[in-house]
Amino acid sequence: MAAAGVFIGGVVAVGSDAWQGALVDLLLAAAAAASFTAGGNALNDIYDRETDRINHPERPIPSGRLTVRSAMVFVAVAFVLATAVAFVVGLEALLLVLANLAVMLAYEAKLKSSGFSGNIAIAYLVGSLFLFGGLSVYAGERDALLRTGVLATLAFFSTVGREITKDIEDITGDVDRRTLPQRIGASRAGAVAAGCFTLGVVLSLFPWWFAVLPWPYLVLVLVADGMFIYAALYSAKNPGLSERVAKVAMIVALVAFLLGGAYEGLRIAA
Repeated sequence: MAAAGVFIGGVVAVGSDAWQGALVDLLLAAAAAASFTAGGNALNDIYDRETDRINHPERPIPSGRLTVRSAMVFVAVAFVLATAVAFVVGLEALLLVLANLAVMLAYEAKLKSSGFSGNIAIAYLVGSLFLFGGLSVYAGERDALLRTGVLATLAFFSTVGREITKDIEDITGDVDRRTLPQRIGASRAGAVAAGCFTLGVVLSLFPWWFAVLPWPYLVLVLVADGMFIYAALYSAKNPGLSERVAKVAMIVALVAFLLGGAYEGLRIAA
């Protein structure tokens, strides 16, 4: 899924060039993202191994099928591989991987248990996938980076909104975390989530307004915007429904960006 996100970011950035002249760099970037995500998931299993002994005893480490040492070796190899491949792609890609590595380590060590800052970290990591794809192929073209930058920002705000609504839904069960709903209450946290969804809606109009993406993008992204508005209205009243609707809205928005980027690339080529 991480590799797919990077590929979408590349197509949104440069259109048809993503599977022509820029294909090698984009495939390398996708491989780096997949390796990084694999390492991040393994790192999460290492940090959560004690709670997993109770909540998920069937997982590799608590079940005894994998040692912590072996998992740590896997994490190191995955992160080194991601860094090396990013270096081949370019300096900007390498710097983004290094920044994401710092965020990932901070999330596991501290931010996860602190609630809202953990939400921000996760949202940043999700958004950076699309930006990573754009950085790997944009070749200095401002509009290309703008397209993927808007997509990354939209993904960031919609993910923050989703993460908060999930925390509202789990407010009674999150005994080992200090989440935003626990700090300010479900109603106020719902308002914050709604604000994030609304920001995503506003940002989604920028690529069309500034003629960066064409009308096919606008048609489909308006459908996604309607879903985000619905999610905003129910973020506190029905957080489970809001989170599910926001997830579908993000998928529709991704298709809109993908369609718009491909259409624009073919128009330029023609």
